[in-house]
Amino acid sequence: MSQGLVTAAYIVSAVLFILSLAGLSKQETAKYGNWFGIVGMSIALVATIASPSVHGVVYILVAMAIGGAIGARLALKVEMTQMPELVAVLHSFVGLAAVLVGFNSFIELLPSSGGKLVLTFSNAQELMAAAQAAMMQLSAEGSQSAHQLTGAMLNIHLTEIFLGVFIGAVTFTGSIVAFGKLNGFISSKPLNLPHKHKLNLLAAVASFLLMVYFIKAGGSIAAIVVMTLIALAFGWHLVSSIGGADMPVVVSMLNSYSGWAAAAAGFMLGNDLLIVTGALVGSSGAILSYIMCKAMNRSFISVIAGGFGTDGSASSSASEEVGEYREMKPEDVADLLKNSSSVIITPGYGMAVAQAQYPVAEITQKLRDKGIKVRFGIHPVAGRLPGHMNVLLAEAKVPYDIVLEMDEINEDFSDTDTVLVIGANDTVNPAAMEDPGSPIAGMPVLEVWKAQNVVVFKRSMNTGYAGVQNPLFFKENSYMCFGDAKGTVENILKAL
Repeated sequence: MSQGLVTAAYIVSAVLFILSLAGLSKQETAKYGNWFGIVGMSIALVATIASPSVHGVVYILVAMAIGGAIGARLALKVEMTQMPELVAVLHSFVGLAAVLVGFNSFIELLPSSGGKLVLTFSNAQELMAAAQAAMMQLSAEGSQSAHQLTGAMLNIHLTEIFLGVFIGAVTFTGSIVAFGKLNGFISSKPLNLPHKHKLNLLAAVASFLLMVYFIKAGGSIAAIVVMTLIALAFGWHLVSSIGGADMPVVVSMLNSYSGWAAAAAGFMLGNDLLIVTGALVGSSGAILSYIMCKAMNRSFISVIAGGFGTDGSASSSASEEVGEYREMKPEDVADLLKNSSSVIITPGYGMAVAQAQYPVAEITQKLRDKGIKVRFGIHPVAGRLPGHMNVLLAEAKVPYDIVLEMDEINEDFSDTDTVLVIGANDTVNPAAMEDPGSPIAGMPVLEVWKAQNVVVFKRSMNTGYAGVQNPLFFKENSYMCFGDAKGTVENILKAL
């Protein structure tokens, strides 16, 4: 394939990637958005492999086959509920790739060891032939090293390498920590080291000074190695300092970081498609993070700066029960629903984990058949990823017109007979509005407690993901229905 065809294929792929992002922005077009992305990536891969500048195609195909097999296996095993964790892991791979590309690009700049030139001759004619061969060898070596950059271009390339490695390293360790917090093997509580913000500032300043030295020295192995170690620690500390309640924003932020890391790798490799794709992902991730911060009443700068401006402390009652709760059995919940004229269901991550969206959809249909008004209230970060809950409900064939966002439905809770809180916790926590000392203070929540009756489906009285106790459980109009969400709603469905 000629270079012109490769460039044309890259342009087509870039357009498809843009269409993919546009499609993924809406629930109704998400399927087409995925297909645009798949086709665009396939075209990009074929064009890259067929490029005249690419060598070792056999090894590339073997690597693709291994990677494809691993990806297919993960795709078959990973549930929708595990997608946030999978996304975080994939971001770490992108970050690591950027680091490796950066080091490879830097190694290529290092002067190669001089080759040995052996001349063997026994007469003048052989001497002239050997000299001619030597000149040809030197000319070939000179042409091979002609690509070596000098002056301003060298400085620009060194800057690309340094920034690419820095962003990649931050993304790598930050994504691993985010995965750990989402998975549960790392505490969701923010890490509070003494002078944590000063440490972050020190890491940033030290990295900048190392970059200046790295460029002035024309490339320094010691500088880039030290910076890499600092960036790895910086990425780990940056995400560790953010509480679990803000993890959805962190995942989106890491998506942006991985995009910029990919763009930096594209500059180092001279790959226009990688630059365009990385910039698209990086900018869209940053915009999405900003939108999510607005939805959660969080400062965008504060979140991306590792929780700057917050100490992550909770009020004294953060994990303590603040009253007595009342319990209700599934059969009683069914009777309550039958006697209601309006019902709002607020699903959370617990519903996703239990895969309870299908019996919930059946309950919805049965209630609507009885003339009961049923709607869904969705918090912007209900599933730890934007649109996660909407996708689950769409899979269960819940009509689009009864699935409403928080801003659309919050005012209707006071006129609602019964609210079913299925697996949600922090997103329905009144402490966000009532307790200024709470880690989630100021975060907009679904005001379910304003309804006549609230039934909360939970496995236990454990605190939510943010580690904050929920006063909703102890209000006079609230009832707890313990057990697995799927089993509970199936029992309610049988009793209807």
